[in-house]
This record gives sequence, C-alpha cells and structure tokens, in this order.
Amino acid sequence: MEPIRILVDADACPVKDEVHRVAQRRKVPVSVVSNSPFRVPTGPLVERVVVSGGFDAADDWIAERASPRTVVVTADILLADRCLKAGATVIGNNGRPFTPASIGSAIATRAIMADLRAGGDVVGGPAPFAKADRSRFLQALDEALVRLERSR
Repeated sequence: MEPIRILVDADACPVKDEVHRVAQRRKVPVSVVSNSPFRVPTGPLVERVVVSGGFDAADDWIAERASPRTVVVTADILLADRCLKAGATVIGNNGRPFTPASIGSAIATRAIMADLRAGGDVVGGPAPFAKADRSRFLQALDEALVRLERSR
C-alpha cells in the first residue's frame, strides 16, 4: 500500500512550521513545494521541491502526485479541486477542509469575486490569519492523518 504523505503548497503558506511538527510526530513524509527556495527543517521526512517559475508549476507538481493517501495543504481553490478529483484529502491553511461537497461553491465564489475585481469593484480579501485558524489547522491535519492511518 502507498505510504501516507503530505504535500504543501508552500509559497504563501502560514502553517509550514505546524505541518513539520505534526509530520515529525506522526512520522509522515512532507514535500514542501514552492517556486522559490526557502529554509525547511532538515531531516529524512522533509523534501524541499523548488519548481520552475512557470505559471502553476507548483500546483501541477502537487496535483500530479495527489492520491487517496495524500494530504494536500493549500489555500488555492483550483488546486484543491484538482487534488480532490485525485482522491486526496485537502486542508486549507486556515484548517477548513475542502471537500467534494464544498468545492463547487468555493469555485463559484472565487469566480464571482474575480468578476467583481475585474469590473473595478473594491472587494476585500480573506480575513487575516488568526490564532484560531492555526489551532483549527493543527487539529484538522492531525485528524486527517489519523483517518488515513486507520484506513490501511
């Protein structure tokens, strides 16, 4: 059976340290994927992947490796959709899961907001990242890994 692994869309991810802590505790390998290099903890469970600067290169790398034994951490709705279609568990940086039931409305909201911005309307972005988001993320990641371990 394929091993469990975590794939992190890392360029704008505020919970990389939390991913590393949970992965270390659960002994799960992590691939930290970005367009530019930055520091990651050293160790046998952490792989730093720096992709070309091409548009969506990090997303493509992650989506190509997503599977039912993978937890993907991303705030990118379109990447979340691709990974869900591959059977992966997908968790937003704020700890809220993306699911097959919720992804359609998330994509629709994203499109509406893009249209509003394109029309010159001033619309706010996501809420600032808060302590509660970090806590929710830690719990969601831990629960996802436990679920995958039990499904062996």
